[in-house]
Amino acid sequence: MSTVFSKIIAREIPADIVYEDELVLAFKDIAPAAPVHILIIPKREIATVNDITPDDEPALGRMFTVARQIAQDAGIAADGYRLIVNCNHHGGQEVWHLHMHLVGGRRLGRMLARPQ
Repeated sequence: MSTVFSKIIAREIPADIVYEDELVLAFKDIAPAAPVHILIIPKREIATVNDITPDDEPALGRMFTVARQIAQDAGIAADGYRLIVNCNHHGGQEVWHLHMHLVGGRRLGRMLARPQ
């Protein structure tokens, strides 16, 4: 099943692409949650983290090295940033194509609220 991210990869939908190679694509989120909010995706459709296979390791490793480079280029590496990968409904996943959010450019606060 084709997702919005697959359509971005195929150039059927426009995106503000900040990085691309044979394994991954990175583009600006259309509804940013921070001054820097980039989505990094493998070019191969992988629905969730639960669907990863050993063959996906090169692309997944590349996602992290690309995140490091984008953060450095955006000037947020020294102060810090967050990398988020959601999995399935309870994890907050909304697009069924594995993706990593790189967010930063301001203090982000707690990742999760603590139960009272």
